[in-house]
Amino acid sequence: MTLGSKIAWDDTVLPFQLDRSGIRGRVARLDGVLSGILKQHNYPPQVEALVAEMALLTALIGQTIKLRWKLSLQIQTKGAVRMIATDFYAPEAEGEPARIRAYASFDRDRITDGPAMDQIGEGYFAILMDQGKGMQPYQGITPLTGQTLSSCAEAYFAQSEQLPTKFALSFGQSTEPGVPQHWRAGGIMVQHMPKASPFAEGGGSGEGGLLHADDLLNEDEGENWNRVNYHLATVEDMELIGPSLPSTDLLFRLFHEEGPRVFDALPVRFGCTCSEDRVRQSLSIYSAKDIATMTTAEGRVTADCQFCGAHYNLDPATVGFEAEEVSGE
Repeated sequence: MTLGSKIAWDDTVLPFQLDRSGIRGRVARLDGVLSGILKQHNYPPQVEALVAEMALLTALIGQTIKLRWKLSLQIQTKGAVRMIATDFYAPEAEGEPARIRAYASFDRDRITDGPAMDQIGEGYFAILMDQGKGMQPYQGITPLTGQTLSSCAEAYFAQSEQLPTKFALSFGQSTEPGVPQHWRAGGIMVQHMPKASPFAEGGGSGEGGLLHADDLLNEDEGENWNRVNYHLATVEDMELIGPSLPSTDLLFRLFHEEGPRVFDALPVRFGCTCSEDRVRQSLSIYSAKDIATMTTAEGRVTADCQFCGAHYNLDPATVGFEAEEVSGE
């Protein structure tokens, strides 16, 4: 694989369909996106791993949904990692990249030397869709379950969407010769086509009675699903994140008997929507008295973006719903 080919597949999501089995999917490779997300923060390695996994899930899931604006993934927990939030912004015009941002909130004193998932306690996994002004937002929530964040996402799709879904993910520090060490991630998502997923009544066979993929499929669909997942299970970590295998070649290696058909790849980039105007808008609900309590000893109102680290330094007389009256004095 040439350097040019590698660059072409980094930070992309490739949609595909397996015509023989009625299954769709996505292949994602993230490099610069993760660098943009993680360099803004001084996360412990376990938190970096969780954020990398959430960003990869966000890239895979966001591209499956016909978005007009934004998809968000969140976990809220009682563990050392209190929250991870990610946003996927759909391309603003055809040919433009999607944008991803992410951040984590955690108690550094509670982080242990254990695996990343040990830092997460009881909580929930949520997917939120904001389709823009005038559209009703959507929110789906399921309990955190399983040993990975991807298993939480699988449970969400089975329980909330009745869509059998499976992820194969890999992420970690890249140690290529001559290249600074940095995070890379790669993954595959397969999902039964919606028409093949009837509503399942009653309790499921998953943890805590949650629905499982097997609860949603009839015999023929289950045979196709199991066959595709058997092949998916043979994928190796270096095939997902390594620089030597194009996504199209990987799909052919795994699923050539399933009639794979690929579509146009979507580029993704790290991107944040914060701005001074948005900060001012968020402060517009406060009175001058409220603004005074937020003012620093230096006589400024400051705000930091949790996603990208941008710092805003504002004159208190210019913010709040009484700003015009105050500034006119």
